[in-house]
Amino acid sequence: MKYDVTSDINRDYFRSKLLQYTRKAFKMLPELQKPRILDIGCGTGVVTLELARLSNGRVVGIDTDQAALDKLNVKIEQAGLLNRIKTLNCSMRDMRFPDGSFDIIWSEGAIFVIGFEEALNEWRRFIRPEGYLVLHARLGSIEQRVAMIPTLEYRFIDKFVVPKDAWWDDYYGPLERLIEGLRHKYRNDPKAQVILDKAQTEVDEFKSKPEFHGSVFYVMRRTSGG
Repeated sequence: MKYDVTSDINRDYFRSKLLQYTRKAFKMLPELQKPRILDIGCGTGVVTLELARLSNGRVVGIDTDQAALDKLNVKIEQAGLLNRIKTLNCSMRDMRFPDGSFDIIWSEGAIFVIGFEEALNEWRRFIRPEGYLVLHARLGSIEQRVAMIPTLEYRFIDKFVVPKDAWWDDYYGPLERLIEGLRHKYRNDPKAQVILDKAQTEVDEFKSKPEFHGSVFYVMRRTSGG
């Protein structure tokens, strides 16, 4: 039997354990009838698929990693959601949607690419007036960000901190234990060991940077005049 180390490192399984926080943030929004949602930095679509299920709306997932989008496209077809989820290889810096295209813009773990303030500024025009923006960001100055929100033509709705241990307990810790087990399985496969080394480097980086230990969801509404 031929084994595939990439398939064995099933990150989506671990990432799905954190969907409880996606659901919590979604419940902070009012009930919307089949909203149009943009998921920025969707990756392989763990959150994208959940947003489609939660909202019964239509979701566009964008990312610049085509391999991740290819995996998501397979999952969309398997879930029977081809009519409700579309993917696009697109940078968050180069979005060309018409103004007011979306009822909700959602982004988890991606805004570090452009920063909190720029995300609010650059993405606002794609949200319909009185539409919503939900950001899941690394820890930072929470009070400063909350104070910034109304200055950028949004109304702050709510926020919550994801527990510091959540990413370790549900994602990186189980991933590290999986890597340890796969070391033996692929002990005679140098290429697989390189892939495992890369995954372990990611775990080690997480452990070495306290700012990664914890994150915050911010929920806000675009003002009608913005």
